[in-house]
Amino acid sequence: MREKVLFTGGSGLLALNWALHIADRYDVVLGLHERRISVPATPTVPLNLESEEVLYTQLLEIRPQLLIHCAGLANVELCQSDPGLAHHVNVTLSANAARACMRAGVRMVYIATDHLFDGSKPLVNEEEPVSPVNLYGETKYLGEKAVLEISNYFISVRTNFYGWGTGYRRSFSDIILQTLRNNERVNLFEDFFYTPILIAPLADAVMRLAAMDQKGVFNVVGNERISKYEFGIRLAKRFGLNTNLIHKSLFSVRTDLVKRPADLSLSSAKITELLSGTPGDIGQNIEQLFQQEQHGFARMIGKL
Repeated sequence: MREKVLFTGGSGLLALNWALHIADRYDVVLGLHERRISVPATPTVPLNLESEEVLYTQLLEIRPQLLIHCAGLANVELCQSDPGLAHHVNVTLSANAARACMRAGVRMVYIATDHLFDGSKPLVNEEEPVSPVNLYGETKYLGEKAVLEISNYFISVRTNFYGWGTGYRRSFSDIILQTLRNNERVNLFEDFFYTPILIAPLADAVMRLAAMDQKGVFNVVGNERISKYEFGIRLAKRFGLNTNLIHKSLFSVRTDLVKRPADLSLSSAKITELLSGTPGDIGQNIEQLFQQEQHGFARMIGKL
């Protein structure tokens, strides 16, 4: 019998790419909240994260072995302007999910973020004390802390991902590709660094962690610290697009944005050693993104 995997935030970019990528190996169910969508050959179910009791009952009915908690408020500006909403979505609802999972005997994976540090150090590992500089990072960490305190058998994944977007939610890579295909200029930061990973290998790595009964915090990221500008250049080259349309810009002069760390890079050493290889080779990930488009995966998600 195949393992059943339930996703919260099922209409989001992460859950959709993840669920469709593993659907040939697992029975996947997309948990929906405010947005209702219909995904071919993929079950969906309304989930109530507001009530631990209701969610617990739903888990007993759905009977998943694993819950991937993708639901969250990731808009940095909105988190900063509405702290109550940020705390409710990123902390309270995550704790509700964790308590319901613990009671129902369901393993849980919490999707954290790389916005947990002040950016003063590159390639931060899992043991580094957190030092968030905005409410998004703070509430995502408090959510992680709550989940792992409820059960030390759960997993928290710190990551920065990209994949194929829907008609209502585009990925960073989508924006670059679409803009270049429109023959328009793209401005990308040359002084903002991160360790991005494609959702498909991210999903594969996390599913392996769960199968190995791992627990605690893991950086599941790319194996290379790269600027947004350099990422755009590599993406454009593989997709055969005009790199001359990509121009360097400076994050350091963007005083209009809520404060963010200029270096989000995380170390992939722990996950690489555990899995005997990196899941996040940038060149291989971009090639996989290209192949996904060639085989219709991007078109399928884009129609949603």
